[in-house]
Amino acid sequence: MRSHLLNDVTAESYRRSVTEGVERVANRLATTRRPFTGVTADELAPLISAVDLDQPLGDASAALDELETVYLRDAVYFHHPRYLGHLNCPVVIPAVLAEAVLSAVNSSLDTWDQSAGGTLIERRLIDWTAQRIGLGPAADGVFTSGGTQSNLQALLLARQEAKTADLAKLRIFSSECSHFSVQKSATLLGLGPDAVVSIPVDRNKRMQTVSLAAELERCAREGLVPMAVVATAGTTDFGSIDPLPEIAELAEQYGTWMHVDAAYGCGLLASRTRRRLLDGIEHADSVTVDYHKSFFQPVSSSAVLVRDGATLRHATYHADYLNPRPTVETGARPLAASAGGPPPGPEGLRANVPNQVDKSLQTTRRFDALKLWMTLRVMGADGVGQLFDEVCDLAAAGWELLAADPRFDVVVQPQLSTLVYRYIPGSAAGPSEIDRANLHARKALFASGEAVVAGTKVGGRQYLKFTLLNPETTTDDIAAVLDLIAGHAEQYLGENLVQAS
Repeated sequence: MRSHLLNDVTAESYRRSVTEGVERVANRLATTRRPFTGVTADELAPLISAVDLDQPLGDASAALDELETVYLRDAVYFHHPRYLGHLNCPVVIPAVLAEAVLSAVNSSLDTWDQSAGGTLIERRLIDWTAQRIGLGPAADGVFTSGGTQSNLQALLLARQEAKTADLAKLRIFSSECSHFSVQKSATLLGLGPDAVVSIPVDRNKRMQTVSLAAELERCAREGLVPMAVVATAGTTDFGSIDPLPEIAELAEQYGTWMHVDAAYGCGLLASRTRRRLLDGIEHADSVTVDYHKSFFQPVSSSAVLVRDGATLRHATYHADYLNPRPTVETGARPLAASAGGPPPGPEGLRANVPNQVDKSLQTTRRFDALKLWMTLRVMGADGVGQLFDEVCDLAAAGWELLAADPRFDVVVQPQLSTLVYRYIPGSAAGPSEIDRANLHARKALFASGEAVVAGTKVGGRQYLKFTLLNPETTTDDIAAVLDLIAGHAEQYLGENLVQAS
């Protein structure tokens, strides 16, 4: 069994196995003609259940043959131009290369003695992102598993900075279009069921600051504590960006923490034409970014950043075996300080140890930062920004198609790359019947494998959604998918009409 351990003796076997795996995936990418095969869970589950995990195949080639059947053949391929579903992006090659490297070396980014240069690379990328945001010289942060974890950690810091022992008095303000992780975080943080105050949005699905001001005033009047205002820079359903400058003013006026959930909209940080859409984000106390959305990185690659690195102390716990509490003898590195280089020898190692676990909710943690590092070193920020600009331009063109098509009702003109719309039949049909037609069209399209779109609700009604994150998608693709959706919806309505008669 030692022959399967990756080391100096097995390096050649590693090279052969990984090369074969890459060739299999490359072949799939080159020959896939639609984003999904349409396989159902009932069809696929027996194949996976039949695999005897207690009887190994003993050979990587045989395992790859089996993997073709249980996974690769029927995977949903985000690289396909007609995958228009969720916030899943096609990934760039430098990041995939980095994924292979970081998996093989297997650094753990919790302590310096497990990661060395990896720690400094992550810190450099945090500094780079903070500079792009404009958070100032005291900023800091850490990579996370995704936007949900980033939002949780940001709100943990906000809770601690609110400095009240009565958690029932704490209130979080976010728009009705904010991510569900805000509510989930409040629950995990032990806040009351009324902790999250939902703020109405305007016709463009942006937080109404007049309503926010009124709720903040009511909070103060009732003796409650405004713990945080969560502004969203790229809502999941609409890609809308809340009015960040106005929200920042209100947060400062009421002395509350301002968090910006830019999990989706962070790609604007690299844009040469749309960066202004994030104006005001520089006033945030904390920011969530998901590089695995609009920076075209493989999952996972996210970060939470804070204006004042000292606030990260609220996530700091010490263990003697890992990151012992600093003493006068050993010295300590200030939490918010930025590492300018590797510690100079044994004495420096004791006095200036940069342990990322001091900032993170996680202990063992992958070197996900390497993917962004390789991307920037190969493509540059402008290259990433150009790709994100392309999908935003595509969404603008898609909106024009939808607005001019009498078969569809489109909700808002996009700020980013999301389009929410609804098929409307030419013949008379009730709202509930139209709901069912749209839901059927989405399911039928997915079952066909020809395209993948998402769904949501607006005003209680069933809508469909294009999340455009693939620069290879064209307006012809959008038009073709709209025709497919209309066809499925019309077939459903026609069959129901026949049955009713």
